[in-house]
Formats: sequence, structure tokens, C-alpha cells
Amino acid sequence: MVPENISEASMPNAQPTESEKEIYNQVNVVLKDAEGILEDLQSYRGAGHEIREAIQHPADEKLQEKAWGAVVPLVGKLKKFYEFSQRLEAALRGLLGALTSTPYSPTQHLEREQALAKQFAEILHFTLRFDELKMTNPAIQNDFSYYRRTLSRMRINNVPAEGENEVNNELANRMSLFYAEATPMLKTLSDATTKFVSENKNLPIENTTDCLSTMASVCRVMLETPEYRSRFTNEETVSFCLRVMVGVIILYDHVHPVGAFAKTSKIDMKGCIKVLKDQPPNSVEGLLNALRYTTKHLNDETTSKQIKSMLQ
Repeated sequence: MVPENISEASMPNAQPTESEKEIYNQVNVVLKDAEGILEDLQSYRGAGHEIREAIQHPADEKLQEKAWGAVVPLVGKLKKFYEFSQRLEAALRGLLGALTSTPYSPTQHLEREQALAKQFAEILHFTLRFDELKMTNPAIQNDFSYYRRTLSRMRINNVPAEGENEVNNELANRMSLFYAEATPMLKTLSDATTKFVSENKNLPIENTTDCLSTMASVCRVMLETPEYRSRFTNEETVSFCLRVMVGVIILYDHVHPVGAFAKTSKIDMKGCIKVLKDQPPNSVEGLLNALRYTTKHLNDETTSKQIKSMLQ
């Protein structure tokens, strides 16, 4: 069931109380930049043409310079996205701390701190949108590997490289790992949630997993109940709830010892998958793929055949 009042938490009017203000303001500073990051990623075209030309004509200095000149500013963007993932991770950990603290239950937290719950939802919504865009843009990894190859060649030949100050070797290694992930932002948040649980050993793990499963069921019930669904004024609200539901399922699956797909899971996975399957197919394929490929326990023996076949 949707805990009383929580159904309003996904609406834009949740205001922070005095006790929430400090965390809320810290997270707000990060979320303010989220839309700009998505716009930059959406307009990211890559330097594929310049790179191909340079590789096909290795002796043509002009083409080498042109490719390098095209790639350096793009790597500046990739660095900005990566640095934003670090800020997002810190924001998520602040929210987890606030939403799982004793003595309140997860449901009480979500009712008392609706503004923080909404920010948590907004982080997940951003994360899934970022990863959907990244997944469909192969230029990102091509540009970055060309940058790294060219930079190491310049180092060998002792050529000073403008743009090297942008991304030093250690940062480049971390960025490589980040962009090698199919869903880098989700991976960052899953790791952060797992780390949060392991660093807060005095906090029962259920405080975190119950918070996540409660949010998943809030989203599911809002999407499958005509009475709530009819209140959504636009399709954006529907996709917001769908992305948040998938996001919390993935975090739950990474943090909970047996995951989201086991019979003992507190998330109604069949219900959640059914809600996704009831949407227009092209609008949810990315979310179904996120469940297929970024969860941890889907292929465990404890996952029912029915759930596996629903995600085939």
C-alpha cells in the first residue's frame, strides 16, 4: 500500500522542514546542475569523423591536429560528467543517512521527510536518464580511447600536449572505468549504497533495504492504481515514477543479501515488471534492459522461472 500522504511525495510541492533543510540545501545545489548535464550529454556528437580521418592519414599533421582539437573539448565535457557523478554520490549518501536514521521506520521517514524522499527520487530519475543517453552514444568511449592513445603517443615523443592538464593519468584511469560501464551512473549509486551499508554497521541493513522497497511499492501502486494514475497531469510524471521504481529495485538488489528477485524479497517484482510491460514498448525498453543487465541477482537459482521469462 501507499503509506498515507506519500503518494504526494512525487508531486513538486514537497517542502523541507527545518530539520531537513541542511541536507536538502546540499542536495539541491547538486540537483540544480543535473538538467544542464543531461542537455550536454544529449547534444554530445563526438569526433568520429575527425578521428577516422586522422587514423586513415597518419602522416597528415593537419588532420592529426584537427582530430586532437576536436577531442580535447569533448574530454573536458566527459570530465565534467564524471565529476558530477562524484557529487551525486555524495548527495545520495547524505540522503541515505537522513532517510534511514533511527528511531523512525522507513515509512515514517518517507512521510516525515517528503522533500528528501523527492530529492532521492530525482537523483534516481536523473541517473536512469543519463545512463539511457550514454548507452545509445558509442562516441563517448571512442573519443576517450582516442584521447588516451594520442596522449600516450605524445608523451613517448615528448610533445607537449595542451589538454593534458585537463585530465591527468590517474583521473583518466578512473574515467575509463566509469565509461566502460554500460550504466555508469547506476553503478556509481549502487556502489555508494553498498558502501553506505558497510560503513554504517550499527544501522540495521533493513533500514536501507526497507526504505528502497517502500519507495518501489509507492511507485508501483501509483502507476497501477487508476485513482492515482488519473491524477498525473502528464506523461513525464509516469516516466518519472517508472525510472524511480527501476532505480530503487536495482539499488535494493545490490544491497540486500539475497536481492530483489528472491521469494523473500520485499519488492513485488512480478507487479513491477507487469507495470513496465503495460507501458508503450519503446518507452520502457531502456528500463527493462537496466533490470536485465545491471541487477546482481536476476540470474540466481533463487529467481523464479516466471520472473526470468518476464524479462526475456
